[in-house]
Order: sequence, then C-alpha cells, then structure tokens
Amino acid sequence: MRSVLAPLRSLAAPSLLSAVLALPLFTPFSPFSANDSAATRVEFAAFDGTTQRYFERLPENFDPRRPTTLLIALHGHGSDGAQIFAGKYAEFEALLDVAAERGAVVVSPDYRDRTSWMGPAAENDVAQIVAEQKDKRNINRVVVSGASMGGSSALTFAVRRPDLIDGVISINGTANHLEYEKFQDAISASFGGSKTEIPLEYKNRSAEYFPERLVEKPSAFTLGGRDEIVPPASAKRLAEALQKIGAPVLLLYRPEGGHSTTYDDVRTAAEFVFDALEKTEPTPNDAK
Repeated sequence: MRSVLAPLRSLAAPSLLSAVLALPLFTPFSPFSANDSAATRVEFAAFDGTTQRYFERLPENFDPRRPTTLLIALHGHGSDGAQIFAGKYAEFEALLDVAAERGAVVVSPDYRDRTSWMGPAAENDVAQIVAEQKDKRNINRVVVSGASMGGSSALTFAVRRPDLIDGVISINGTANHLEYEKFQDAISASFGGSKTEIPLEYKNRSAEYFPERLVEKPSAFTLGGRDEIVPPASAKRLAEALQKIGAPVLLLYRPEGGHSTTYDDVRTAAEFVFDALEKTEPTPNDAK
C-alpha cells in the first residue's frame, strides 16, 4: 500500500470544508443549474416503480463503440446528483478532470435520496444504472467514487456488489456503520431500522468487515485525521487490512486534515485507480 503522511497542500478549488463558512456543509444543488450544460439529466423507472434520475457526462469526441470506463460519482449528505457538476468542490473537480483525461463516462446518481447512505433502494438504483450503461455502451470497467456520505456509500456499494465494480475511490468516508454515530435518523430511514434493531444490516453495509471482496480491485482512500463529521479510523483500518492481504491500495491520510480533501490528493487517488486498472486489465480491441 502506498501511504502518504504530509501537510495539506493548497486547494485548486473550494473544498467541502472550505464551503462551510459560506454555505451549509451539505448544501443541495438543485434544480440542475444551466451552468452544468456538460452533463445531461436522465430519468429511469426503478425496480419499485418510482421514477429516479442521474446526471451523465460523456467524454469529448465520445464513440459509444469504443471500450471506456464508467465513473460513478456519489454526492454528499443533503445534496443530489447535480452536486458533482456544480463546480463548487475541489474533490469533484479533480474526479471530473481525471475522467475527462481518461475518456471516462461520468454518472452521478441521486441514489434515491439526499440522505441515502446507500441503503437497499439506493443499492438497487446504482446496480440498475450500471446495467443500463453497459447495455447501451461498451463499458469495460466501472469505478465507484464519492465524498463524505458518497465516500462511505462508494465503499458500501463496492462490497455489496463487487461483481459490478472494478475499482473504488473513497473521499472522507466511513467503512463501519456499526460504529458511526452521525446522521443516525437518516441512516435508519435508509437502512430500514436502527443499528440496535437491525445490526446485521449495518454490518453488511460496512466495508471494513469484507476486505476480501476488494482484494483484486484497486482502491484509494483520502482521509483527514481531524475529521469529526466522518471520522477516519474505520476507513484507515480497511485500507491497512487491504494492504495486508495484498490488494492494490493507496491511502492518503493527512493527520491535520478535516472533512475535506485537496484537489491534488483526489487527483492522485483517481489516477492511482485508473492506472492500476490499465496495468492489470487487458485492453480490449477497439470496436470496428
């Protein structure tokens, strides 16, 4: 495992934390802004008959016949899929820049709710989106990513549906819902009960208990040692467990950092996962 312990670098754009003084940390970004014209809103009929949505951005000069990566980017608590493209956070700008450079399709789902935390309905929605993307495009690998609630949910989805993903980028997320104490009303509503009522559900959605499901999947973690909103301990333990079993993993841990990650660190994390996939997975022949 590559592990980095170093001072925080300057931001290329506002971070999740730096927005706190001007806006609530988990500010919704709806309705979808006209400034986000590079992304398209897509609605779909979910498994339970409800209409759900995601936002999608295709790379420049996109050819649907050519093999490409699908990057799923998950929003933070209180927001929706438009947050990724709002141009307000360094974390998401870094993900979008790396995706553009690598020719990846970016999909940012609402994943059911502003306060989802990847409960069963959200998991089904994301799985359906992956299937639909593969049906209409030549998707040869899938990377799931996100920040804060999204970083936690990326880890949950990765261990719940390892058959659907090839890599994971978790930014300031938790890997253990049994020990996590924040936003319990929202998580209880999403998971179908409290951790005392359905502890097995909370364990099953806690990536820390299932490192073996990620052993062949490149993963990258960015964490701040002073993060009090989503404490880093469980995700750090997961990264260290992945190292011990020989998984390709990058841990960017900033002891003085809080609930944010710099543009440079997210870029490094995303490049690590994309590079690892390109090295380990044979490149398919271009579609004729």
